[in-house]
Amino acid sequence: MKHVKAFALKFLATFVLLYLILAGVQGITVGDVFLLSLVLGAIAYILGDLILLPRTSNTLAALADFGLAFILIYFMSDGLTEGGPYLTRSILAALALMVFELFFHRYVVRNILPKRSRVKKAPVNLQYQTETSEQIHPEFPVKLTDEFHLKNRDKE
Repeated sequence: MKHVKAFALKFLATFVLLYLILAGVQGITVGDVFLLSLVLGAIAYILGDLILLPRTSNTLAALADFGLAFILIYFMSDGLTEGGPYLTRSILAALALMVFELFFHRYVVRNILPKRSRVKKAPVNLQYQTETSEQIHPEFPVKLTDEFHLKNRDKE
């Protein structure tokens, strides 16, 4: 039920934003905006909110939603109207949807996604130590003998 409520909220906001931005374009009807909102909302909810958002940050998921929204709006407006694609309005609509997505992702993280387990953080004060020796270049005989091992057994 919580997914249905979240998708309905996303669809409604997408429909309102696209209607406000694309309503002035000749050839785009309310039915076209409805279809565009339904397709964009479904794809963005599954890919962006349920798959990408849990694995990345809010900002990165919003940027991915911008790219997806721009591509879908640009090409679907080309297919739905006789006037061709509308680049400026597609960019403007994608930006408006990205701003909405920044707030919608917060809602999804709080109410839809399961609680993330706390990731253990590395200790703050890491102290690395190195080991040194007195000899820079140890001398090794060409042939190892018992005499060499007896002489150097205390150093091993």
